[in-house]
Amino acid sequence: MARYHHHRHHQIGSLVLDRRHHTGGRRVGGDTNHHQHFKLWSAFSGAAFRRKLFDTIGCGVSRQQDNDTNEDEDEVVEEEEEEEKKRSESSSNKLSEILKYSQTSEEEESETIKKKLQVLEDLQGVVKRLQSSENEQQVMSAALDVRRLAKDDLEARNTLAMLGAIPPLVTMLDLNPICFDSVIASLYALLNLSIGNDLNKAAIVKAGAVHKMLKLVDPNEVNSSPSLICEEAVVANFLALSALDSNKPIIAASGAIPFLVTTLQNLDKKDISRFKAKRDDCLRAIYNLSILPSNISFILETDLVAFLLNMLGDMEVSERILSILSNVVSTPQGRKTITILTDAFPILIDALNWTDSPSCQEKASYILMVMAHKAGYGGRQVMVEAGIVSSLLELTLLGSTLAQKRASRILESLSVDKGKQIRENVYQGGLGGGGGAVSAPICGSSSSTNRPNQDQEEEEQDEDDMMSDERKAVKQLVQLSLQNNMTRIAKRANLPQDFVPSEHFKSLTATSTSKSLPF
Repeated sequence: MARYHHHRHHQIGSLVLDRRHHTGGRRVGGDTNHHQHFKLWSAFSGAAFRRKLFDTIGCGVSRQQDNDTNEDEDEVVEEEEEEEKKRSESSSNKLSEILKYSQTSEEEESETIKKKLQVLEDLQGVVKRLQSSENEQQVMSAALDVRRLAKDDLEARNTLAMLGAIPPLVTMLDLNPICFDSVIASLYALLNLSIGNDLNKAAIVKAGAVHKMLKLVDPNEVNSSPSLICEEAVVANFLALSALDSNKPIIAASGAIPFLVTTLQNLDKKDISRFKAKRDDCLRAIYNLSILPSNISFILETDLVAFLLNMLGDMEVSERILSILSNVVSTPQGRKTITILTDAFPILIDALNWTDSPSCQEKASYILMVMAHKAGYGGRQVMVEAGIVSSLLELTLLGSTLAQKRASRILESLSVDKGKQIRENVYQGGLGGGGGAVSAPICGSSSSTNRPNQDQEEEEQDEDDMMSDERKAVKQLVQLSLQNNMTRIAKRANLPQDFVPSEHFKSLTATSTSKSLPF
């Protein structure tokens, strides 16, 4: 046992520590830094040290265990070799897949490039045929190809325009004598090139297409033969081209607005499908042009405003019409035109009651709000006479949030006029009654000397009675307006015809004054 202990101690000591100086078993000079006499064995790592330590401690274990350990180690080695083999095979497979994918990607990329080059060659061929003026049939065929290729392909529109397709297409619009099929092919090719491409829109207008399109539909032109198909194509082009702001003044100055108005007025309602499509395109094109304030003067040169007001009852186009009128009232000339028209305010006020269309309510209230603030006292008086107050009160209760705000602002404008009118009536009644002025008692007169206080009280009482009459009149108007509004609201809410207001409402109307209302 002593030998075993000594042997193990010797092994551990030989592994861990190495004395630099031997002093016969005792420390030299009482050195307190005795730990500096020892160092870790540098030849072993931490893991190797632990294995060696375990082997040393377990030296008494039987050889059978050593054999078992060796067998386990062999099995571990075999498993590691098997896993390494699998990993190697997996890496080889992955490398093979990567190489295969890379090769496939290169082939696909090469194929894509070939297709793009082929498409470019085809487009170049189309433009080359389009620029050839020798064969008219060939040119028309090329225009049809441009129309087809540019219909749904944004990249094709860009490429065709860069290759120079727009100038020859514009030139085709003034062929003499006019070839109808070629003109239609050119119009729709230009239309497809302009869709969703502002550069192409600008290039088409710059090439002079607008004037040539108007000549095609001008009945005064000798070589012109207007037709429904040609008109539809020109209207559609004006709609697309007018979407670009820089094109708006050019299109309007060229005379496109009278053409659009005339086309709108002359629509044949028999063909419903074609009628609706052309009508919508005309209204949308006019709206695009009306966005620019300087174009309003061209609109006012026609009878468009009156025509649009007469169309306002058609709910399919009412919102678009109100949008156009919203732009018209942005100018003083536009507001003056609407004020002059006899039925303008009743029609617009009626639109305030379209609860089924909040958007129409909001646009109609915007138009009336601008008119109330900018049209002056005369315009507001016309609005009041047309019955706007009751409609505005109802709108403040049943309208959308935006419509309610606009209705409140209109009522504020009308309330200013109402207050001025009451003050003027009071002033005229108090100072101008019977052609004589009412003045204070003259000092020194017999009447004032005898009953000065009594005469003054009588004069003040007369003025109070006069003011009371004015207030009574306003109060009666307020009560009548509230009752009429309640009846209208009850009717719209499908309440019984014999609906009777509650006592609370009666008390409200009985105690309300002009100061408690927004008008």
